[in-house]
Formats: sequence, structure tokens, C-alpha cells
Amino acid sequence: MAKKDKRKIKRKVIIRNSQSPGDIVMLSAAIRDLYLSHPEIGIDVRTSAEEIWENNPYVVKLNEKHKDVEDIHVDYPLIHESNEGQYHFIHGYRKDIEKKLGVSIKPTKFKGDIHISKKEKSWMSQIEEMGIKDDFWIIISGGKRDYTCKWPDPDTLQKVVDHYKDLITFVQVGDPSHHHPPLERVVNLIGKTDLRQFIRLIYHSVGVVCPVTFAMHAAAAIEMKKTPPLNRPCVVIAGGREPPQWEAYPHHRFLSLNGALDCCDNGGCWKSRCQTIGDGDQKDVKDLCMYPVEISEKVKIPKCMDMIKDIDIIRAIGSYYKGGVLKYNSKETIIKVENGIL
Repeated sequence: MAKKDKRKIKRKVIIRNSQSPGDIVMLSAAIRDLYLSHPEIGIDVRTSAEEIWENNPYVVKLNEKHKDVEDIHVDYPLIHESNEGQYHFIHGYRKDIEKKLGVSIKPTKFKGDIHISKKEKSWMSQIEEMGIKDDFWIIISGGKRDYTCKWPDPDTLQKVVDHYKDLITFVQVGDPSHHHPPLERVVNLIGKTDLRQFIRLIYHSVGVVCPVTFAMHAAAAIEMKKTPPLNRPCVVIAGGREPPQWEAYPHHRFLSLNGALDCCDNGGCWKSRCQTIGDGDQKDVKDLCMYPVEISEKVKIPKCMDMIKDIDIIRAIGSYYKGGVLKYNSKETIIKVENGIL
């Protein structure tokens, strides 16, 4: 993860956080900016997603038992101002680190900081072995089981895949312990990638379709394999749970319903579940969606997510092709797009 550093380090800090991988991507932006603002501070990390820090040039290995090493836990209390505030998620950890270390950190790039090695960039041969030969999009049909309010309708996503049959190759990815309904006519890699392999897969992809989740933040944080475009296309099925100013990236199509429903007319509702799970968590009691929609016998999703239809996602994906930053795999299809037929 870390390498030897030849700088004259005057202060040593271990930064800890045990939240989800998407949160750790945001922390990586703060670590980058802390290093660039204060190169005299040696930074090490202890997080729940160590794979995100592989090849990272801004961290060094520190011994937590040494007396001169500071050890702090960081968070993003700025989220409590997210509905009416003026800050994006990317500023949350930075501001907490500033307060806890007593330093000023200049924000730089508006994205997380994930590094791909030269060896990983040559991973395409392995992808081809999986049956992926064309430019491809990653697609995610669900999410964590304790946050059902983030789940999209898989039938809607299936219609999107069907619409782009023979035009776009979709690769479905997900943790098998989470909720990821399998789609048809996709390359199914559910349960077949660990976190680092998922990061590599995103590097080789030309786009991502997902709800608000790790893949969305990683899509922005990971460099493009081929440019243009400079930034990876991403269509985020967001609904009304989280406010766009807190989550959205400038180059993404962020499909938000904030303001369309009374439950999210002043930012996001921030609810967690559409149905009870029975795990003893207070989310079952105090954090249920006001307008659940039943899409199957066992699954409900928020009305705001149900309101996002296949045509909305199809148009969002298509905008990248009609605008010209992406090209379809088929030359015949490219000609049809250029002539306004598609």
C-alpha cells in the first residue's frame, strides 16, 4: 500500500475510518489534498477498504505504537448540513481533518483519488477471457440489504439493457451477499470480483449505471483508460434520498427527484428502508420510506426511484453518444447516430 518517503517529515498522523468503500473514496480526496497542502506531514491510513489505497503516493507506513505518531478518527459531520448547505460530500472529511489537526487544507480535484498501476492497466487480456471484447458499461441493479431505499427497479434496468442490445455491452457487478437481481443479456460478474478487481474493471469501462453507491464515486475517481472523454460517463439513479449538491459530479447524469415529492422537497429524505428487515436495527422503526412501491412480492422501492423509468436512463446514456464523447462499438451504428437515425 505505502512506500518509503524521502521527505523530511515533521509530523506523523494515522487517520482512521471504518465506513463503507464509497465513503473511503471520499476520504482519499482529503488525504490527497492534505498531502499537497502539507507535505511535511506523513500520513498513514487505517480503513475498512485497504484496496482503495493500493499504489497511493500520498501515504507512508507509520508505526502506531511510536509516541510521536498522532492517531485520529475522522468523519464527515458536514452531512448534517447537506440538505441546505453549499458543500459536496468531497469536502466532508477534509473539513473534519482540518479541525482535528488544526491545519488548513486547500481542496484540489473534484473527485476521489484511486491509483491504477501499469500492471493493472494491462488487465484487458483477463477481461477478454470473461467474454468482454468491446467497450463496456458497468451496471448495478441493487445495493446493500440494510439500505433498501437506494435500490432501483431491476425490471427498469432490464428494459435499458434490452434497448441497447447489440449497441452496448453491459457488465453486471455486485457483492453476492447484497441485493443484486441478475439481469439478462449482460456479462454477469456478480460475486466474481473482489474490491480491487472491481476497481480495475471500472478503469477498463467506458461508463457506469448505478444508484448512489461506491461505483458512482469510483467512476469519478478512476482515470479513463482511453481519452477523450477525460471523465467517465456515469448515470446515477438517485431518486430523492440524497440532495444533488451533496452527491452529484459535474460530468454525471444524476437522475434526481428532489423537489418532486413532499418527502424530499427541501433536500433529501435520507430514509434507509422501504420494508422492515427484522435485524433489530432502529432503521426498521424510525427510518422507513413514506411512499414505498411494491415491485414484487418481497421487494419494495421508494416512489422516487420507481418514478425514474427506462426512457430516462436510456436518454441519459444516449446523451454521451449523441454528444460525441463516446462511440458505439458498431461502425454501422455510429453512422446511424451521426445521421440522426438513433
